[in-house]
Amino acid sequence: MTPRSARTFVAAALIVAMLSAACSPAGGSGGTGGPSPSAPGAGSSPLTTAGSAGPFATSVELTVDAAASLKDAMAAIATAYATAAPGTTLTVSTDSSATLRTQIEQGAPADVFLSADAKNPQVLVDAGLTAGGVTPFASNRLTIVVPLDNPVGISTPADLARPGVKIVAAGDEVPITKYAAQAVKNLAGLPGYPHDYAAAYAANVVSREDNVRSVVAKIELGEGDAGIVYVTDAAASKVIKTIDLPPAANVVAMYAGVVVGSSAHPREAKAFLDWLVGSGGQAILASFGFRSPSS
Repeated sequence: MTPRSARTFVAAALIVAMLSAACSPAGGSGGTGGPSPSAPGAGSSPLTTAGSAGPFATSVELTVDAAASLKDAMAAIATAYATAAPGTTLTVSTDSSATLRTQIEQGAPADVFLSADAKNPQVLVDAGLTAGGVTPFASNRLTIVVPLDNPVGISTPADLARPGVKIVAAGDEVPITKYAAQAVKNLAGLPGYPHDYAAAYAANVVSREDNVRSVVAKIELGEGDAGIVYVTDAAASKVIKTIDLPPAANVVAMYAGVVVGSSAHPREAKAFLDWLVGSGGQAILASFGFRSPSS
């Protein structure tokens, strides 16, 4: 082979080698042709959040602060929403609506606030701490609860004003307290009730609890003779009896929610609130004794 032909042969061999390298599969020995471990989707499937844009969106966890009276319903709602909105999960914290509102005002992280009234959410709206306005999502009614053995023999709402009756109530800022006070005022105006009924009732209050569930718990334990609570909380207990309030004296408790302004996921939070007022959320709330907000 001449020197010139030898040089031509070497150049051709180099070109073939370079082309072969360029066409070889990257990222692994064995020539599997699989994606690089650092490539999107390698080794796992991407999670898609309901309502999110893009195929590689991560899952979303919403923190929902809910009134104590919603505790049982929220457990079922969280399960149902995981199916209704794949990729979005709910972490629920329950307490008095006033306590939760205060925590949000102080910067506690939350995405949605569900209150047993419209007042506490409106306070956040007025302070510029929400994304949007107040959304009513349920209503409730009141009833009287007594221990199963009913040791002092309470049979009508009038008995709550008898001397010596121990009434368990909630704190002044808890929504049930406002509703109960209105019911007592209504009772005082009915025929057959003494003119000082409201004052006698107030004098019988022996404790103020953090939330309505704590009121029920004390009656269950026999640490009080009676309390006024939501119908839904009474229905959730098997160790108390209920005494109905007259329809003319009962009160509609309106529940409302807001998207918290500091939420890292305002779109998903709004989607959950919309779902709650839709047929899916309303069906679950109704199964726990709540009524629609328009009832």
